[in-house]
Amino acid sequence: MRRWGITIPLTGVPLPAHRELIAELPALGYTDAWSSETAGTDGFSPLVLASEWAPELRLGTAIAPVYTRGPGLLAMSGATLAECAPGRTVLGIGSSSPAIVERWNGGSFDEPFGRTRDTLRFLRSAFTGEKVTHEYPTFSIRGFRLERPPSAAPEIMLAALRPGMLKLAAREADGVITNWLAASDVPRVRAEVGPDVELVARIFVCPTEDVEAARGLGRLMISSYLTVPVYAAFHEWLGRGEMLRPMHEAWAAGDRKKANEVIPDSVVDELVVHGSVDECREKVRAYVDQGLDTPIMAVTPTDQDPLELVRALAPKHL
Repeated sequence: MRRWGITIPLTGVPLPAHRELIAELPALGYTDAWSSETAGTDGFSPLVLASEWAPELRLGTAIAPVYTRGPGLLAMSGATLAECAPGRTVLGIGSSSPAIVERWNGGSFDEPFGRTRDTLRFLRSAFTGEKVTHEYPTFSIRGFRLERPPSAAPEIMLAALRPGMLKLAAREADGVITNWLAASDVPRVRAEVGPDVELVARIFVCPTEDVEAARGLGRLMISSYLTVPVYAAFHEWLGRGEMLRPMHEAWAAGDRKKANEVIPDSVVDELVVHGSVDECREKVRAYVDQGLDTPIMAVTPTDQDPLELVRALAPKHL
């Protein structure tokens, strides 16, 4: 196992209460801690804390949206994290979704492929410390220069789902971050990016032997995420279009209850890892066996202490 990551912060655990666990993560076999950014904590603050609590960990955002910060502010945020954790920082960026960009942040979700590409290219220039003046296709920069350029620029990875963005990431980024896929889907994604690009995926892990409870939670998550157009298109490409069509039809009709009910058990079991902690650990390892480089576990809420679940799921037990 080359890398094994965990998503922070854990649901229901205050940020300061993570200190002891994060300090333990390297000894437990974890190599990475990755944040997310939707409507909870921002993507950078938990990682800045983790940089002090566990100086051995690689730290990454998965992901920081390219629309919700201006390009210069995004460069500043990435440089600040890189200053706290030199040589072990990944700035994962992506387009995010219309809900986050438009409904929650008042932005405009225009040209997501172009905006992500242009932001990547701008960040490459900005992290050198040079003054950037450039007319990118989706925005213009006039005279921006980082006052504190990082001594070691962060790696930049792209969130990518379908071939266009996957190929862009393979050509220009330092890696690919993907989401909501089964272990059996990894070879198809790997084929698009080639053998030498780091492939990272967030994997939702629900450590419980109560199958119906796990499937119930999984259905809620799937209907919330996979009805977003970009994820719907991703799973159409992966071959789940027909299996998920009843969910999409019910969702479009405003029947959220039915949308959850018609998701097949097989789809839930493929996309949400559940079972005993030993079974969950082995299922996550199956992603690596299929070609994933860096699994990032996102531990979903159960009736157990999430801090203890992270300890129990640790790769040192493999």
